[in-house]
Amino acid sequence: MSWLIIRSLLAVLLWLLTVVGNPGHAQQTPGDGPLSEEALATTAPAAKFALVVNAPAPLQAFLLTHLDLQRFRSLPDLDRTELARLVAQVPADATKLLATLGYMTPAVTADMAVSSATNGLPDTAIPQVSVTVQPGPLTHVSSVALSFTGDIAQRLDAADQREAIQDAFALQTGQPFTQTDWDAAKNRAMRALTAQRYPAGRISHSLADIDPVTHSAALTLVLESGPALRIGDIVVSGTERYDPLMVQRLVRLAGLTPGSDYDLAHVLDAQRRVADSGYFASVFILVEPGNELPSGSAFGAGVAPVQVKVREIELQKLVLGIGGSTDSGARLSIEHTHHRIPGLRWRAVSGLTVSRNNQSAQTALTSPVDDAGWRWAVSGLVNKQIDESGTTLSQRLRAGQTQDNPTFSRSLFVQYDRARTTLDGVPTEGQAALSANFAWTLRRLDHVLFPERGYSLGFELGSGLTLEQSKRPYLRSRVRGLYYLPLAADKTQEDPGRLALRAELGAVWARGEVAVPSTELFLTGGDNTVRGYALRSIGVPLVGGGVDPGRVIATGSVEWQRPLVLNNQRSAWENTFFVDAGAVSDKAATLRAKVGLGTGVRYRSPVGPLQLDLAYGVATRRLRLHMTLGFKF
Repeated sequence: MSWLIIRSLLAVLLWLLTVVGNPGHAQQTPGDGPLSEEALATTAPAAKFALVVNAPAPLQAFLLTHLDLQRFRSLPDLDRTELARLVAQVPADATKLLATLGYMTPAVTADMAVSSATNGLPDTAIPQVSVTVQPGPLTHVSSVALSFTGDIAQRLDAADQREAIQDAFALQTGQPFTQTDWDAAKNRAMRALTAQRYPAGRISHSLADIDPVTHSAALTLVLESGPALRIGDIVVSGTERYDPLMVQRLVRLAGLTPGSDYDLAHVLDAQRRVADSGYFASVFILVEPGNELPSGSAFGAGVAPVQVKVREIELQKLVLGIGGSTDSGARLSIEHTHHRIPGLRWRAVSGLTVSRNNQSAQTALTSPVDDAGWRWAVSGLVNKQIDESGTTLSQRLRAGQTQDNPTFSRSLFVQYDRARTTLDGVPTEGQAALSANFAWTLRRLDHVLFPERGYSLGFELGSGLTLEQSKRPYLRSRVRGLYYLPLAADKTQEDPGRLALRAELGAVWARGEVAVPSTELFLTGGDNTVRGYALRSIGVPLVGGGVDPGRVIATGSVEWQRPLVLNNQRSAWENTFFVDAGAVSDKAATLRAKVGLGTGVRYRSPVGPLQLDLAYGVATRRLRLHMTLGFKF
C-alpha cells in the first residue's frame, strides 16, 4: 500500500513539473519576433480602424505599443475626417518616439486606405492605417563630460566618491544612445551623490547635444553637491516601556555616530538593527537637510540630528503555532515572550514544542545590547528526541555573550550538557560535560529568505571536560559552508538558475572511550541534510540495528535550482535536482558516504521558501518525500 502511495505522489510531482515548467505553453508577445500583417491588422470589435506598422521587429512592437494614434482606435464618434488629421500627425509622433531609442533621422510615412478586414462585423469595411519606418543610423555617444560643483569638488576625502560616480556612469563613449539610458545614468549618478555626505545634492546642468549629421551625442552633466552633512545627536521619540538608550546604541553601532559624515547605507542599517531588536512594531529614521544646527552650536555648521521615531510592541506576547515536516510529523508549539522582566529588565522567551519525534521545553534570557553590540544570554533546554539511535533525553544549560548584525554573528559561552539514551528499552549510562565554546557565522547573501547568490560560512570550536564516569578533556569543532553560484550573468526569461553548494565537516577529539554526551556528537540524515534518509538515521551502525552518534561527520550537497516560467514571466515556483551525501563515523578513515538524489519544487511563500522534495536513498533503495518551510543558515 505504501508503495502505491509513493508512486502516486511521484506521478503528481512529475506532472506538476511538466506542466509548470514547460515553456512551450507560453504565449507569444510582440517582442518575440516579427508580427504577421494579419496579426497586426486584428482589432477589437469596437475598433474604428486597423493599424499596420512596417518596421524592424523591435521597433515594430515598440511603435504599436506607444504610438499616440492607438488611443483613438475605439473612440465611438471618430469620423474619417478626424482620423485623417490624426494620421497626418503620426510621422512626427513616431519620430519623437524613435528619438528616445537613439534613431534621430528616421524616415516615417503614414497613409490610410479602406481595408477589406471586417473584424468580425459582416459587410463592414474599416480604414487601415499603414505606417512605414526606415529608422536610419543609430546614434552613439561621442563624449561624456561629467563634472562637480560645490563642496564635493574641492574636498580631499570626497575624491573616492567622485571617482566612484564617474567610473559607474552607465553611458560611455562609443555606446548607443537612448533617452531611457540617459535618464537612468543621470538618476544613478544622483543616487550615488546623495547617498553619501550630500543628501541635498542636485543636477545643476544636463545636456545631450545630438549631431544628426554624424549621428553622435555629446553628453554633459554637472552635479551640484551643496554642503556636506554630518551626523548630530540621536533623538529618540515614541519610547515608554523600553529604554531609549538601547535605541541610541543600535543606531551608533550602524555607523551613525555624532560628527561622522552622512551615509544612507548607515541610515538603512540603523533602521534594520532597531527593527530586528524585537522591541518595536515600526521604526523610522530621518536625517534631513534643512535641520542643520546653527554655526555657533557645539558640533559646528552642517550637522543634523538623527530623528528616530519608534512604535513599541506590547510588553508580553503569547504565540501558538502549528506546523509539520516529513521528519517529525505534525508539530504544536507555544511561546511566551516578556520583553522586560521586572527587576532584571532582560527579555525572557520560554517555549514548549511537541511533535511525533521531538518534545522540548526551553527558556532564554537576554540582556539589552551594550555599546559594543554584545548581549548577555542565559538559556536552558530539556529535550526528548526519538530517532534511529533510540530515545535520547537531554538537558542543556548555557551562559555567555552574543553579538549579531546583518552580516555576521558570534558568541562566547559556557555550556553544560547531560544526555541519556534508551535503545530497545535498555537505558545507557548518563553522560555529562562542561565546555567553553566559540561560534562565528558570516553571511554574504543577496536575500535573507530567498538567496540566489553569495555565500555563508559557519565555524564552531569548543573545549570540554566530561563529568560522568571519568573526567577527561575533549575538543569539538564544526565547519559549515553554503555557496550560491548563478549560471547566468543576467536574470532573463531563459534564466538557467543557480547551483547551491553545501558542505559540513565536524569532529570530536577525545582519548579512547571517553563518554562524551551524545548531544555533542554527530548524526545526519533528513530534510535539511541528506535527503532520501530518515531524520538522524545516518550514524555509527549498531550490531543489533539502529545507529549511534559518531565523532566525525562529513556531508555535502549539490543542487540545481531552476526558475519556472509561466506566460513568459518568471513565477514564484522553482524546480530542483539534487545529489546529497553524508557519513558519520568514530574515525575519519572509516567514513562511508550514503548518497541521496532526487528532484523537487520550491515555492516563494510570504513566510519563506516552501520545499517539497522526492529523494531516493541509494543505500536503502527507497523513495522518501521531504517537506520543509523556511531558510536558515
